[in-house]
Amino acid sequence: MYYTYTGTSNGLNNYRVTLKLFMRCSSGRQFNNPAVISVFNRRTTARITNINASLSNTETISITNPDPCITNPPAVCYEVGYYNFSVSLPSNPDGYILSSQVNFRINTITNFTSGYRSVGALYTTEIPGTAPVINADKNSSAKFVGSDLVIVCANNRFSYSFAATDDDGDQLRYSFCNAFQSTSNGSGGNNSTPVGAPPYQSVPYGSTFDGSEPLGGQVQVNTNTGLITGIAPPTGIYVVTVCVDEIRNGVVIATQRKDLQINIAPCDIAGAVLQPEYQLCKDTKTITLSNLSNSPLIKTQNWELLNAQGQSLFTSASATISYTFADTGIYTIKLAINRNQPCTDSTTAIARVYPGFVPAVTSNGVCFSKPSNFSDATTTVYGVVNSWSWDYGELSASNDTSSKRNVTYTYPSMGTKSVRLIVTNSKGCIDTTIKPVNIVDKPPLTLAFHDTLICVRDVVQLKASGNGNFTWSPNVNISDATAPDPNVTPLTTTKYFVDLDDNGCLNKDTVLVRVTDRVNLQAMNDTVICSTDTIQLRVASNGFQYSWTPASQLINPNIRNPFAVTNTTTTYEVTATIGGCTAKDQVVVTTVPYPLVNAGTDTTICFNTPAPLNGTTNGNSFKWAPAISLTTANSLNPVAKPASSTAYVLTAFDSEGCPKPARDTVVVTVLPDINASAGRDTAVIINQPLQLTATGGTKYLWTPAIGLSAANIPNPVALYNTGSNGIQYKLLVYNEASCVDSAFLTIKVFNTGPSIFVPTAFTPNNDGKNDILKPIVVGMKRLEYFSIYNRWGQRIYTTNTTGQGWNGTIASMLQPSGTFVWMVKGYDYNDKAYFEKGTVTLIR
Repeated sequence: MYYTYTGTSNGLNNYRVTLKLFMRCSSGRQFNNPAVISVFNRRTTARITNINASLSNTETISITNPDPCITNPPAVCYEVGYYNFSVSLPSNPDGYILSSQVNFRINTITNFTSGYRSVGALYTTEIPGTAPVINADKNSSAKFVGSDLVIVCANNRFSYSFAATDDDGDQLRYSFCNAFQSTSNGSGGNNSTPVGAPPYQSVPYGSTFDGSEPLGGQVQVNTNTGLITGIAPPTGIYVVTVCVDEIRNGVVIATQRKDLQINIAPCDIAGAVLQPEYQLCKDTKTITLSNLSNSPLIKTQNWELLNAQGQSLFTSASATISYTFADTGIYTIKLAINRNQPCTDSTTAIARVYPGFVPAVTSNGVCFSKPSNFSDATTTVYGVVNSWSWDYGELSASNDTSSKRNVTYTYPSMGTKSVRLIVTNSKGCIDTTIKPVNIVDKPPLTLAFHDTLICVRDVVQLKASGNGNFTWSPNVNISDATAPDPNVTPLTTTKYFVDLDDNGCLNKDTVLVRVTDRVNLQAMNDTVICSTDTIQLRVASNGFQYSWTPASQLINPNIRNPFAVTNTTTTYEVTATIGGCTAKDQVVVTTVPYPLVNAGTDTTICFNTPAPLNGTTNGNSFKWAPAISLTTANSLNPVAKPASSTAYVLTAFDSEGCPKPARDTVVVTVLPDINASAGRDTAVIINQPLQLTATGGTKYLWTPAIGLSAANIPNPVALYNTGSNGIQYKLLVYNEASCVDSAFLTIKVFNTGPSIFVPTAFTPNNDGKNDILKPIVVGMKRLEYFSIYNRWGQRIYTTNTTGQGWNGTIASMLQPSGTFVWMVKGYDYNDKAYFEKGTVTLIR
């Protein structure tokens, strides 16, 4: 809202006022008509009048030709409504506030607290009074003139002008400020209603946003120009309000406001984007850099690092660079993208390299309504610490800041306060540290113990911790009543009180020192256990320290109730101590041996074979488990026939005094069944080497050994000099336990050269005889193809796998009797090509 002073008549100042409202295009809403503008006294907030202003005109503004260097640009379009009206007001020292509201913003404002809906908007303009600047009431307000047709891309650098002009020539000062919510949120629908009296309530900003940082910490507004710049936050709708102060003769006479919902879109700008400054002020001289723009339109990137003299230290065309500076100083970073291409851009930044700057805070005093002291403990290797900005974290106060080095602050409330210190040094480094401080109604006081027992005339040290001055009472038999850890020697049971005073903040606590002249000790009754068992020894005692013997049989001999491992009958003695007082007692643990038991040695058997077990025991009864795979489970020597490897447990009992059974285990490992294989039956020709391959075991034996290079290996070579209708070999396959299985292999030896034989006819009638037409390959290393063709020359079947053939169908349809052409090609064992063709008769 803005206005122009048009003169004075009849003792009244006349103003021409404009209320300018923005609404996103195609929102489905309409501007209120009329709008209600309320006028209030600026100091007293008394309502002067309500004005009904009609909608004067509307216009649509939009971006029609977005920058081609923006990927996925959003539509930027506003409907703008203007309400022009006149108001005449008498001069007064206080001035006036004009206010108007709309009852709804959109429901998904990103920088509002989650869950808030139907938060309205409220707009104001201020007319100054005659005090303290004379004639300030004859004022024309600052008017925002920056363009609102701006595309803002998430996580990209941007600029947005909230600049204003002032016809009176007043100095203008800009700042982010709180957006106001309407005084009738969620009510009234689209109907305009009068605004409540100021002061006005801020909108509910989210935890990482506020009126001074509506777009987060990486976005600033220039106080002199109103230009908003920085790195945009993630995608969303953000409410941004800029206040402009009109300053005349050094005095702020009025503040005008612009409140806008900015759409930050998921787009990318092809740009060279860097932070203005990179600080290496902590613990490294290594910098890692990448372009903050991720636009896919960026094709090339060129980096250069320069020293203070302008000398180039480093260049790179990589997307991400890393460089370690050899020395301290201020360096220039240059980045250029898309040189000599569309969407070219460049930028510079500085790198400030002064490692060793560490901010730190020390403090004392933690009581509310009492002074708390904070001291800067920052260290710097280069330069000196030269500025401090404290924020004591008291949300209920506005005076909780300071720029001194060491400060004192009195908190008006309790709770955990986040004390923030921003420090700089003379080298330009800046850093922040935050220290949580728990402000309480009394200082923390911690005692090492609240109750103890000592022997008469013993000395005990009381221990308290906290910040402040200590006072112990009664001041009797105590070494130093003002020390945090005095020694006391009470002759009778005494309660000691400790008071802590931290700058007038008080706390207190007590310690009861009980005094005795003896130790009470009663050991457990003697007992009987099985030999080698563990038993817990127990005593009833008020002792503080204990010592058991023999210590070698105790897991921890210095506790009240230790565990003991007792192999033979043992007398255990315990000494209980309270300072100078001691007492002793004993307990006898008698041991009875377990019955002896031996399940025998582990064994390995062949698959599906028995294994005799051999157990022994001196017990008077026993049992095997699991018994299901044993022939006589009630015998010490049963026969096991497990289907898989099994652990058999022999449990023995006796009546000699140990009530527990003894156990031993024997493992019967069952080897897997042998899967003996000698390979598939085959055929060769005379003088053709044939590699045999056996699998399934660890040892092998072929019989007969006719034509084999060796009979006791898995892969002998067979070679024949005479033909044969078939030589059958038996292969014995052994595993690691000499278990054996067998397989057979038949080899036909043809007295021909390498050939492929194809039958002249076949009968595919599923009787198991001549149902498949397949080639017989002899002397061939591989079959390249075996193909069948019908009378029209169409290929109806093909394969390159030996042993496969045609079953007389095409697409699962039976073919009638007839003649078909076959062609076959292969390579013999000397890699010589072999080709043959012929005809075959299908008989149904």
